[in-house]
Amino acid sequence: MVNKTDDYLAPHYVQRSNWLRAAVLGANDGILSTASLAIGIAAASELREPLVLATVAGLVAGALSMAAGEYVSVSSQTDVEKADIKREKQELEEMPELELERLAEIYEKRGLKKETALTVAKELTEHDALGAHIRDELGITDISQANPIQAALASGASFTVGGVLPLLVTLFLPLQNIEYSLYVFAIIFLIILGTLAAKTGGSSVSKAILRITFWGTAAMGLTAFVGYIFGVKLG
Repeated sequence: MVNKTDDYLAPHYVQRSNWLRAAVLGANDGILSTASLAIGIAAASELREPLVLATVAGLVAGALSMAAGEYVSVSSQTDVEKADIKREKQELEEMPELELERLAEIYEKRGLKKETALTVAKELTEHDALGAHIRDELGITDISQANPIQAALASGASFTVGGVLPLLVTLFLPLQNIEYSLYVFAIIFLIILGTLAAKTGGSSVSKAILRITFWGTAAMGLTAFVGYIFGVKLG
């Protein structure tokens, strides 16, 4: 018998959305971009040294780029949020009556009767006016609020973990037909990642696998095609 109390107490998956997005994006990009780069080099080289060197360079550059890009992006979001909060605080000091009406209108649009909405707005304003406006007018919550350092570390670390997997293939598998080995292992890694991400986020596993397999195949196939069509033999 299902315990309904446990369902009510279980955490919602959206609480994991920020770090999960950064981690999945980083690991997926680490596997895909590193494997694609390795496949492209392997298609134009018969030696292991250029292949390993390019893969390591791509791994390091990609991890640093992901971390820096994520930090800058999320920091910009944080700056916007802080500016909105500062503006809201100023408005509450200068025109509290208008802000109270605005808050009541928000609750009324959500389905409360006009009198009830005004009562709720007054009580929340007395308790924590700025907190109520940040949450209900600006839409900023603890779940959605950005954390630049957390996002950067999650992206950089997950990219590194994902990128190490194709690197191991280039180090230890035979050079003959290594493009196919890289593709097969990359797809396996991507499927595992997609499954874990889907289960962690409570979404469809089959859709995640289908999506990640299709786009992974397209990216690696196009990169291999570029390597073959240029026909440059390295080393």
